[in-house]
Amino acid sequence: MMSFLRRSLLALGVTGVIAGVLRLRGTGGVPPQSGGWRELSGPDFR
Repeated sequence: MMSFLRRSLLALGVTGVIAGVLRLRGTGGVPPQSGGWRELSGPDFR
């Protein structure tokens, strides 16, 4: 039983470390510069 508990805690720890590294690393990048919402006016507003 103790061996199972130690393995479980080790697996949770490794998962936490990997998740932390991925979160800190992030994706960065630049948000899209085109597309999205645009204001409608005149004949477009139908």
